[in-house]
Amino acid sequence: MPKGNHGPQVKDDALYDKLREDGNSKEKAARIANAKANDEQHPSKKGGESPAYEDWTRDELYDRAQEIGIDGRSDMDKDDLIEALRHH
Repeated sequence: MPKGNHGPQVKDDALYDKLREDGNSKEKAARIANAKANDEQHPSKKGGESPAYEDWTRDELYDRAQEIGIDGRSDMDKDDLIEALRHH
């Protein structure tokens, strides 16, 4: 679908586009955009925090770095990956 018009299933197309540009999956972007568009939901106030990067395995960090396109990730150790992800 063209950028900016994601059909009736996405309630906030602009937020959806921003979330996708930030590297979120289509499903996650749609869930967040729809929750923000619904006055009865407060997604910023729901749920717990994500685990700290220090709690991730090196492989999980590498996969996330790959998802968002961090260059040089194959030569990075766990600490380097954490630093790169935090500053991306």
